[in-house]
Amino acid sequence: MKKIALAVSIIVGMSNLALAGGGMKEVTPVVEPVVAVPMVKEHNGFYAGLGLTAVSTRDARFDVDWGGNSRYQDRLGNITFIGGYNYNAYIALEGRYTTSVLHEDLVEMSGWSLFVKPQYPVSEAFSIYALLGYSGINLDGINGALVNMDDTGFQWGLGADYMIMEDVSLFADYRFANDVDAVFFNGADQVTLDAFTIGANYHF
Repeated sequence: MKKIALAVSIIVGMSNLALAGGGMKEVTPVVEPVVAVPMVKEHNGFYAGLGLTAVSTRDARFDVDWGGNSRYQDRLGNITFIGGYNYNAYIALEGRYTTSVLHEDLVEMSGWSLFVKPQYPVSEAFSIYALLGYSGINLDGINGALVNMDDTGFQWGLGADYMIMEDVSLFADYRFANDVDAVFFNGADQVTLDAFTIGANYHF
């Protein structure tokens, strides 16, 4: 009888072990896919830059072509220093100072500008902008030319900016100032100035 009870106990124990083993399932951990999200730096803050500027100064009384060779026009090569602050992706304040390093005929130039800079991000890297503000322009004669201009007034411009690195962008823009009072060559008393600038900004 004891042998029968022992055998029954062994059989029941083995059945329980088999049931327990049968109830155990291999659990495979669920791994959520990792999606790489590009880290786009928001350039809200200060930036500074440097540009090369081609300037045309001409008698406002005449329709003078930028590329023409007219005695009513003088062209300059300037270096332009830039400092600004981005409040957000859509608005900035910017200041510029420019001075001549190359002269064509008659004048040399220096000037400063303060701009409100509305801007629109077309993509994460590319944006377009406008420049609306106030500027001071000084022209002085060279080579004995009678030129004397020191005036302030409204100036506007349009441009585009492209991020080539995380903190560096390239830009190109056009600025225009019309009917600026001056004593200029050939008897002009008002001068038109426009400028093309290309350069780079570093975003802090």
